[in-house]
Amino acid sequence: MSDFQLCVIGSGPGGQKAAIQAAKLGKKVCLVERMEQVGGVAIHTGTIPSKALRQAIMEATGGIDHLRVRAEVKTGKLTIGELMAACQRIIATEMEIVRVQLRRNGVELIRGFGSFKNQSTLLVKNSEGEKELTADHFIIAVGTEPVRPDFIPFDDDCILTSDDLLIMKRLPESLIVVGGGVIGTEFASMFARLGIRVTLVVCGQRVLGFLDLQIGEALQYHMRNRGMTLRFGEELKSVKKIDGADKPSVEVCLKSGKCLQADAFLYCQGRQGVTESLGLENVGLTADKRGCLTVDDNFQTTNPDIYAVGDVIGFPALASTSMNQGRLASCHMFNKPRHKLRKYFPFGIYSIPEISMVGDTEEELTEKGVPFETGCAGYKEIARGQLIGDDVGLLKILFHPQSREVLGVHIIGTGATELIHIGQAVMALDGRLDYFIDSAFNYPTLAEGYRVAALNGANKLR
Repeated sequence: MSDFQLCVIGSGPGGQKAAIQAAKLGKKVCLVERMEQVGGVAIHTGTIPSKALRQAIMEATGGIDHLRVRAEVKTGKLTIGELMAACQRIIATEMEIVRVQLRRNGVELIRGFGSFKNQSTLLVKNSEGEKELTADHFIIAVGTEPVRPDFIPFDDDCILTSDDLLIMKRLPESLIVVGGGVIGTEFASMFARLGIRVTLVVCGQRVLGFLDLQIGEALQYHMRNRGMTLRFGEELKSVKKIDGADKPSVEVCLKSGKCLQADAFLYCQGRQGVTESLGLENVGLTADKRGCLTVDDNFQTTNPDIYAVGDVIGFPALASTSMNQGRLASCHMFNKPRHKLRKYFPFGIYSIPEISMVGDTEEELTEKGVPFETGCAGYKEIARGQLIGDDVGLLKILFHPQSREVLGVHIIGTGATELIHIGQAVMALDGRLDYFIDSAFNYPTLAEGYRVAALNGANKLR
């Protein structure tokens, strides 16, 4: 007999939920984690730390006075240590929650680096040595790590990846960020909020190219309005650290011939699956060039006893979807009834201002040949928007002009990532624009923007 019925490799959101779901089905489960603490990238270097840092920055700059904040950064009165203190408290709390959940459900936690020895055996190495464990099934949930090109001299000081921000020694007065994806955009807007001079270098022609164009343009306007410099259509050529009398700086040269200088450099262009040392060749699996694994609709790899969930399988690479993937993989593995992932799931971008979306964009609907109409509500039209001082937010509904089916919802502004779930629920239940018109919303709330946007759209049909 095997030591376990299921061995999960990685304790991020997908691994946690996969292990707990299998344990609730009465299976003997272990979870192998290479870090000293549980939680994976989501708790230690990704989702939770970045959102905690954002919250700390928002609180530090409440009733913002850009000159005051910039002076505090320059003189060292506002330090990265102060901002990260709140992050560490939240990280500790989240780790304890995960530990309690695993313990309460009888999941055995094994610390160490796991690699496949053969079809049913995992070799686990840690500071105490190595041991073998056997299992009937495995779930790979090892997550990803930042791509680190060889030509960039990362030093954990002023040439950094997103993972290195947690150990940054000081707040820079100027920062160059390469990468216009979610991670680069979030951090660029956070540091710009502190009055730091930020230059964001993007290889494409838009920040967050998957956004609805109107929302993306609004974000770029707000970023520039905070003093950020956006450079589009640029590719990185070289990065060099320059030692100075007082402090080092960084010279960043682009393939267009431009050379930029700043106190610090942040590289946020891609992530890589942490699969290189898993011994996949011993179980007949191969990762792609990004270190990711291919799975079917049940999250099963080409090896029927091995599943994979979370960021290591690529898109959508969200903590929220990873949790559901883990649960569904365990249910399928043990032949238990399960639902499929719903068609519509929300994206949350924690930039400043924050953004969230569900469903199609205008550009996607046009490409598909689907007719649509739009309804918009600016936060400045909503009493709650006036109360909280957000006059730049926007809630946008896309709907079919004949059936009035809701095709997409896009929001930029305070509470966007919370508000989006109203639209998500209506879309999942095949709701129509009239739901928003006929329903009463608490007043004053930002949610009332759905009714205002729906009325705006309905008026266009007349």
